[in-house]
Amino acid sequence: MAVIGKIRKRSGLLVVVIGVALAAFVLGDFASGGGGRQEMNVGKVEGEAISIQDFNRKYDQNVEATRQQSQNERMSQDELFRLRDNTWNQMLEEIIMGNEYKELGLTVTPQELFDQIQGSNPHPAVIQNFTNPETGQFDRELVLNYLQNLGEMPQASRDQWLVFERYVKEDRLRTKYQNLITKAHYLPKALAKEAYENKNTKADVKLLTVRYSTIPDSLVTVTEADYKAFYEKRKNSYDRPAVRDIEFVSFEVKPSPKDNEEAKNYVNSLKEEFSRTNKIAGFVNANSDQRYDSTWKSNTEVPANIEAVMFENEPGFVYGPYFEQNAYKLARLIDVTERPDSLKASHILLSYANAARSEQSRTKADAQKLADSLLNLVKKDKKRMTELAMNYSDDPSAQQNNGDLGWFKDGQMVPQFNQFVLDNKVGTVGLVETDFGFHIVEVTGKQEPEKKVRIAQIIHEVTPSTETYQSVFAEASRFASENKTREQFDNAIADKGLNKRLAPNLSANSNRITGIENPRQVIRWAFEEGTKVNAVSTIFDLDNMYVIAVLTKATEKGIQPLEDIKEMIKPQVLNEKKGAYIAEKMKALGNDWSKIEAEMQTETQEVADLTFDSRSLQGFGQESRVIGNVFTMEKGEVSKPIIGNAGVFLVKVLDIKHAAETDSYDRIKRDFSVAFSNGVRNNAAYRAIEKETKIEDNRLIFY
Repeated sequence: MAVIGKIRKRSGLLVVVIGVALAAFVLGDFASGGGGRQEMNVGKVEGEAISIQDFNRKYDQNVEATRQQSQNERMSQDELFRLRDNTWNQMLEEIIMGNEYKELGLTVTPQELFDQIQGSNPHPAVIQNFTNPETGQFDRELVLNYLQNLGEMPQASRDQWLVFERYVKEDRLRTKYQNLITKAHYLPKALAKEAYENKNTKADVKLLTVRYSTIPDSLVTVTEADYKAFYEKRKNSYDRPAVRDIEFVSFEVKPSPKDNEEAKNYVNSLKEEFSRTNKIAGFVNANSDQRYDSTWKSNTEVPANIEAVMFENEPGFVYGPYFEQNAYKLARLIDVTERPDSLKASHILLSYANAARSEQSRTKADAQKLADSLLNLVKKDKKRMTELAMNYSDDPSAQQNNGDLGWFKDGQMVPQFNQFVLDNKVGTVGLVETDFGFHIVEVTGKQEPEKKVRIAQIIHEVTPSTETYQSVFAEASRFASENKTREQFDNAIADKGLNKRLAPNLSANSNRITGIENPRQVIRWAFEEGTKVNAVSTIFDLDNMYVIAVLTKATEKGIQPLEDIKEMIKPQVLNEKKGAYIAEKMKALGNDWSKIEAEMQTETQEVADLTFDSRSLQGFGQESRVIGNVFTMEKGEVSKPIIGNAGVFLVKVLDIKHAAETDSYDRIKRDFSVAFSNGVRNNAAYRAIEKETKIEDNRLIFY
């Protein structure tokens, strides 16, 4: 009702917006001559097209699978965007690795797939899904029975099997490929010996350090040549995707005082009929933004602002209108009773084909027959409940809890199940049918009854009216029409005291701008070919706000020019100059430890058991150059100045403890092999291939 109401409220504005958009579409097509064919591929991989139809088909499958897995029909726009991104990555990998498998001649034959599903050594997923609950072992007969009955199952079950079979095949291919790489790993003895020594030779050192932070910036001069030299040595590390910087102003649509008053009056107009009607659920569902909630609530579950009046009055009492959480509300006390707050039960679920969330192929009659049989066994010996739940229950949680649901809140379970536990004494065993199938239920606990109430609520959210939308739209439209340049945009914001927001470093496929929900329209505009730097956008209508943006910077894909990163690298260039300055000063003092300590702001510390494999120096962070120098020195030797990341170092080697001799480097070889295998299994090979693959990404055209 709330959604329909909002659509009605905005209908006048929608007609205008749709009309303008339709005209723009027709005129745009006419202006282009009508002969141009828009790109219909969402992307290409080495020339192989990914059509929008194939992409959408895969995306729809992923959405449906995610909904089933999460058991949530409603997904946010952000979740759907992430699924589109995942679908793209999934299709890229399928094509790239498919080509790789083909080039290497890797296949899974029909006979091999048959063996993976029905053979003596099946795929782990098959073992997991076809384990006999009585024995805990894989049961090949269960697989055969399932496949024999597959033709009689619902289409959804048949489709699910095809997806499962495809997964087994793809996983088998992936395993073959990964084994091909990992089995080729070899570490020669000479390298194993070197790795062993790097790991086990230890040095005790004394460090003298002059940190860059102790040297004022004014003591060094950084020239354009310094920037250029620094940049040229590292330019490949500044390769990045295309990004855009924008600034924007938003005109938020909020309910006006008039909207607030009208919402209050609307709820007030319902009060008399609400207090008299006998058709509570129908009245609430027809007039409220939220459906009727029939659950019983304790004093801790009733909102604090109505708790006292609901628990102190008789059924029929109506309270309100009152304002809470941006809505006007009416509350009617329907009934009062004594009920336990929490219940406890164990159960065995026997589902059947077409029951809610069922993966069973048995008929309803067969499920009831089995349920009756198990009920008789439990009634004869309640101790068998655990064993039978483990072996027969279709509730996935039974494998962890043996059918014991533990304590649950009154009303938490499906109504028929909840009512059975509520109505019966502890120790009662019975059969209950719900949408999920047949349940053998044992009532195992109840808390003492307490006072509870059932409340009906009319909830009417205060939303902006069409008039409010039109008023804010007119303000935004005036701003957009009067400020066509960046200079005008900035001046108008300053003159009107508006809040200008910044959104730097936007990538083409990002979906986040702070202050805007679902900002894809804005991001797509920023990356359109016709959008030039300093261009001001038209109005974007985005979730209760209107947005106008200006493109302030466009950085194309590739190595960033020096000018664009100059400020970013300035601290590093400064440190490089300071390093040279400090090193020269140390040399002028003859690299004399005590003189340098006396004349410069230094730190000294001792470090024990330093190894060549070390990644950092305590207190300084990563200092590979310093660590590398240590292991070229002898005991008692003092280094020349070493220009590091945090400062300039002098190092004195106090002791070198060489690695003990060994006849076997098997552990080192094994560690390297495991690390290599883990990298392969974590898709390192694929990422390397993907980096070298020519990929054309047209997603921006479509979403």
